[in-house]
Amino acid sequence: MKWFDNTALTLVVVGAINWLLVGIFKFDLVAFLFGNLSFLSRAIYAIIGLCGLYLISLYGRIGDLSRS
Repeated sequence: MKWFDNTALTLVVVGAINWLLVGIFKFDLVAFLFGNLSFLSRAIYAIIGLCGLYLISLYGRIGDLSRS
């Protein structure tokens, strides 16, 4: 499961960088690469969002590791 954690974390970091670009430069890298709200860009947004939701479980797992 560690590979999934690392993959999810990497995708969320990529999403955070995209939001940084949107916030500072008004440049949406995903829309630039895959089209503005095309099926593929919407799928990428959905996958990154699902990874973010999955990583919420990290809070509980970090607490479990600190108790060990």
